[in-house]
Amino acid sequence: MIDYRAHTFIIAYRLRSFTRAAEELHITQPAVSQHIKQLEARVGCSLFETRGRAVRSTPAGDLLYRRLSVMANDEARIIDELRRLDSATAVPLRLGCTRTIADYVAPRLLAKHAQRHPEQTVHLRSANTRDLLTSLEMGELDLALVEGPYDRSSFDGSVLSTEPYVAVASPRKAQSAHALSDLLAHPIIVREKGSGTREILERMLAAQGLELGDFAAVIEVASIPAIKEFVRAGRGITFIYRVAVSEELSRGELVDLTPADCAAHHDFTLIWQQGSTYAESYRALLDEWRSDLP
Repeated sequence: MIDYRAHTFIIAYRLRSFTRAAEELHITQPAVSQHIKQLEARVGCSLFETRGRAVRSTPAGDLLYRRLSVMANDEARIIDELRRLDSATAVPLRLGCTRTIADYVAPRLLAKHAQRHPEQTVHLRSANTRDLLTSLEMGELDLALVEGPYDRSSFDGSVLSTEPYVAVASPRKAQSAHALSDLLAHPIIVREKGSGTREILERMLAAQGLELGDFAAVIEVASIPAIKEFVRAGRGITFIYRVAVSEELSRGELVDLTPADCAAHHDFTLIWQQGSTYAESYRALLDEWRSDLP
């Protein structure tokens, strides 16, 4: 079990302030400083640098935090397991998903999961990749299904599926596009900053020396259904995973105009904190979910 000094270090690291950590822990600021000094003496190196009121972590502090935060989060889950030994219920699974996955993939997976594991409740949270990574680190989530890049020094993961990433437009506005540059005359409808689909598009554009500002206009919309409505109404084009528009494409409400020079596929990846004691059970769960996909 993690001792009180390690717990104090985790809180101080997250808040970047000994004063705020003291308030969070309901102890004095000198007590926080003493806990950190004791931990530094134990590990034999400095964990923080202080400049005036600013507290900055050292490389050793960064490494120790990554390791201890995993241990602290696993410990909380272990305690919950112990308390449920005489219960018919399992520890809830706290799953985060990026919005495309939450709306168009997770419902199918979780319906099958509920049949297979009726004793377990799943708490689903939808957010962009950046926020999900923070929630994993803070111990607010056990797992996350993401489509964007993630820090592989802090998280482990395995691919659930590989999905086509396509450009779509209203049939009324669609024109043949031989290259990505042919689409620049259209307004582009995108998600908010931090979303996986937007980051993928921005990287694709950068590889060709382009950016979002090169389109006729940029319209930022935080909801995938709203983005589809904008496109269906002819307000612009968007880049989106085919799984999110498969029904609209089949009904002819949208058309795929992906140019050959930006045809892409991207992974939907299940991730968790690197070094978690639950890694093997998460991999087994992923194998189950893969079998539930068409």
